[in-house]
Amino acid sequence: MKTITTKQRILNAPITRILFGLLVCFIAFILAQRLTGKLLDLTSLNKNSRNLIKGIIAASTVIFTYIYFYKKYEKREITEFSNKGIAKYIIIGTLIGISLQCLTILVIIFNGGFEIVSINPISNIIIPFTVAFTVAIFEEILIRGIIFRIIEEKLGSYISLLITAIIFGALHLANPNSTVLSGLCVGIEAGFLMGAAYIYARNLWFPIAIHFAWNFMQSGVFGAITSGNEKTSSLLTTKITGSELITGGEFGPEGTIQAIIFCLLAAIILMQLSKKKIIDS
Repeated sequence: MKTITTKQRILNAPITRILFGLLVCFIAFILAQRLTGKLLDLTSLNKNSRNLIKGIIAASTVIFTYIYFYKKYEKREITEFSNKGIAKYIIIGTLIGISLQCLTILVIIFNGGFEIVSINPISNIIIPFTVAFTVAIFEEILIRGIIFRIIEEKLGSYISLLITAIIFGALHLANPNSTVLSGLCVGIEAGFLMGAAYIYARNLWFPIAIHFAWNFMQSGVFGAITSGNEKTSSLLTTKITGSELITGGEFGPEGTIQAIIFCLLAAIILMQLSKKKIIDS
C-alpha cells in the first residue's frame, strides 16, 4: 500500500488547493493587467481600445493560468473549461443574464422610476463591455472554479452553495455604497444563481456568460449603477428614482427585491434540472 506523506496530505488538502489557486490566479491576473497596460500606453491607441485589449489579455491569462495550474496540481483534465457545448452555454447563459436584468429593470419602469435621458453612440458600450467580461471571468474562476468546486468535493453541493453565497455577498460589502442588505442581495442572487449554473453545466462558461450579461446590461445598456460603483459610459443615459427596495438606491438594481426573486427562481429551476448532478455531503 502506498504511504501518503504529511507533505502530500497538506498539498492535497482542500484549503491548500483553494489558497494556492486563488494566489496564483490573482497574481497572474494583476500582472497581466499591469504589464499589458504599460505596453499599450506606449502605443497610439485610444483609451477604449487599450482597455479592451488589456481586458482580453488579462482574462485570457487567468483562464490559461487556471487550466495549467490545476492540470499540473490536481493531475486531471480541466473539464470545467471544456470546449464541448461552449457555444450553447455561452448563448443560453447570455440570454438568461439579459432576461433577468431586463425583468429587474422592467419592475422599475412599471413603478415609474426609469427615465431615458438620452441615447448615446454605440462606442459608449466598449468600457462597460470590457469591465463586464473581465470581472465575470475573474470572479467566476475564483469563486466557482476554485472555492465552490473544491468545497463541493468535500462537503457537497448544498453546503458549497451556501458557503460561496456568503463569501460572494461578503466580498461586495467592501464596495462603495454597500450595506448589509445589498450584500445579502448579491449573495442570494449571484451566489446561488452562479453556483446553480455551474452545477447544471459542470463548466464555467455558463456562469461566466450569465454573470457577464447581467453586469453588461445593467451598466452598459441601462446606464445603472452596478454594485455601488460609479456609473460608466453606457448606451442609455438614464435617471432611476423611487423606493430603494425597487431601485436599489446607490447600490444599483442588483440590490432590489425583484432581483432577488427573479434570480432565486432561476437558481431553483436550474437546481431542479440538475438533480442527477448534485453531489451529496
